[in-house]
Amino acid sequence: MNKTKDQKIKKLIQNSKELYHTQDLAVLWGIDNHSTLYTTIKRYIKRGILNKIHKGFYSTVPLDKIDSACLGIVGLHRYSYMSTESIFVKEGLIFQDIRYITLVSDISNRFEIAGYKFMARQMKDDYLHNETGIIIKKGIRFASIERAVADMLYFNPNYHFDAKNNINWKKVKEIQNKVGY
Repeated sequence: MNKTKDQKIKKLIQNSKELYHTQDLAVLWGIDNHSTLYTTIKRYIKRGILNKIHKGFYSTVPLDKIDSACLGIVGLHRYSYMSTESIFVKEGLIFQDIRYITLVSDISNRFEIAGYKFMARQMKDDYLHNETGIIIKKGIRFASIERAVADMLYFNPNYHFDAKNNINWKKVKEIQNKVGY
């Protein structure tokens, strides 16, 4: 193996990221030529260094080792965080089963990646980028219970919570005031 290939692999291994878009790899490796970039990616997929998730989206680890929320957030390829129903189910605030992972972003979008279904709700940038009630775990943003409730009330003021007594409504109101919605 030549020195350039070794350096590219070393950069992938040293980087803590597991998910990459084509452009991320171009920047990481310093490749401007599209043909060279796609040839390199194709070779790395063949050798098992990269895993193709879908066109233009790759991972350095097997798909079953990637957190589904992370997959959706990185796949959406814009600022977003997990919120609303996904948090409600996890925290026992609603009892129904949801068929998608819910995200909040600056666009509204439904998409599927590797068998996981995602729904992104569009929020006004001023509210979206307010970090009040946002928890970061392993580089991924998640809404706290209270932020998820406040977000849902922003989208649907009449939303029904199955276990509304488990919600700290005072904290929800504080978050609504701090975020401004």
